Amino acid sequence: MVDVGRGTGRARHSAADALHKREPGPDSPETDPKDSRRSLYHSQDVRRLACHHTGRRSAAAVAAGAIGWGDPVLASGVSTVAHERLWYRGQDAVTLSNTATLEEVTTLLWEAEDVQFGPFRNGGKRKERGQHPLRSALLALSTRVATDPPTRGQPRAALARDAASLVSLVACAMTGGPSRSLSLHIRMARAWNAPHVQDILRRALVLLADHELNASTFAARVAVSTGAPLSAGLIAGLSTLSGPLHGGASTAARALVRSAGKIGASEAVREWLARVSPLPAFAHPLYPEGDPRAVELLARFEVRPIFAELRSVVDSLTGEHLNVDFAIAAMADAYHLPPTAPFTIFAMARSVGCTAHILEQAAMGSLIPPRARYVGPRCRHDRGCPSCRNGDTAVSRLRTEIFLTKVR
Repeated sequence: MVDVGRGTGRARHSAADALHKREPGPDSPETDPKDSRRSLYHSQDVRRLACHHTGRRSAAAVAAGAIGWGDPVLASGVSTVAHERLWYRGQDAVTLSNTATLEEVTTLLWEAEDVQFGPFRNGGKRKERGQHPLRSALLALSTRVATDPPTRGQPRAALARDAASLVSLVACAMTGGPSRSLSLHIRMARAWNAPHVQDILRRALVLLADHELNASTFAARVAVSTGAPLSAGLIAGLSTLSGPLHGGASTAARALVRSAGKIGASEAVREWLARVSPLPAFAHPLYPEGDPRAVELLARFEVRPIFAELRSVVDSLTGEHLNVDFAIAAMADAYHLPPTAPFTIFAMARSVGCTAHILEQAAMGSLIPPRARYVGPRCRHDRGCPSCRNGDTAVSRLRTEIFLTKVR
C-alpha cells in the first residue's frame, strides 16, 4: 500500500479518480488509521498512474497494458465484446446464431456479397484417414503460399474470392467430407455421419466465427501486413489457434473430463489446481459473469452427468463460470462426435473471422512493425546511452503501432 499525501484539492481528487474506479471491495483504497482524511492505495495502482503524463500514457506503458489484457489499441470494425456480449459488426452473435449460417455470417464479417464455400478444385485434397485435421489444413494451405499472389495492391473483390476458395480448401482438408455446394454445417455433419447435429453445429460455427483481436487473428494480421498472400496469413492464424491456451483448450478440457471419470470430479479439479494450472474451459477475462456463447449452446442439448458434476464442483471451489470451450467439448461428447471434433469446429469457424481480419488488414495497406522493450544486460559501449548513464537497463525506443490486446 502507498500513501498518497496531501496536495492541491484538484490533484488529490484526480489521483483518487484515476487510482480507484472500481466498486467497493477488497481492492478499494483504505483509510489511513493515523489520519482519516488520507487514503492508502495499492502500489500497483500508483505505478500505473505514474505511467500517465499530461493525461496520456507512454508508448511502453500502452504496450505493456495491451499485452496484459489492457487497452484495445488496434482499430477494427470486424467484431467486439461490449456489455459482456459478442458483436459482429454491430450485430449480437447470439441472436445471429438462432437463424444464420456460417456463410451468412461470413458475408457480414467480410463485407462481401453472398459468400458461398463451394466444392474446391485445383488440387484440393481431402483429409486422410487418421490424420489430424490441423495437419491436413496446413498441408493444403502450404501448397498455395508459394504460388498465390501477394495481397498488396489487389482489389478487395479479388481478395474476397480468393478468401472463399481458401476457406473451402480448409473445409475439405479438415473434414474429408463431401465437397458439394452445401452449407458447411451440413457438410461437417455428413462427414461425421451425424445428420442430427446439423442445427447445433450451425449455431456453434456462428458463435465461434470471430472474437475480436485475439492471438490467432493478430498473428494473421502481422503476416498479411507484410503483403504476404492470404494463404500465408491463414497458416499463421491456424498455427497460433492450435495452442492449448487458445483453440486447443477443448483438448485439455477433455483430459480433465477423463480424469474426473477415473477419480471423481472433485478430486480431479483439486489435483489440477494443485499443479497451479488454470482450469481449462473455465473463466474468461472478457466475460466475468459467464460466457454468453457457452450459455446459448448448453441450452440446446443435455450434457452427460460428468460434465454437469464438473461444472458444479468448479463453481463451488472457485466460483468460475464455464466458457465456450467447455460447451464445445460437452457438445462433441453428447453427440458422440470424433475426438478431434471440438478443435475442427473451432478452427473451421475461426477461419472465417481470421480471414475477415486479414482482409481488413490488407485494405489498410500498412506494415505492423512492433519492437521489443529491451530488458537484457547493459549495453557495452564507450559512450553510454542516457538510460545506461542513469544506471537503468537499456531500453529500446518502442515504435509499436499495434499490440495484442485480447485472446480467444
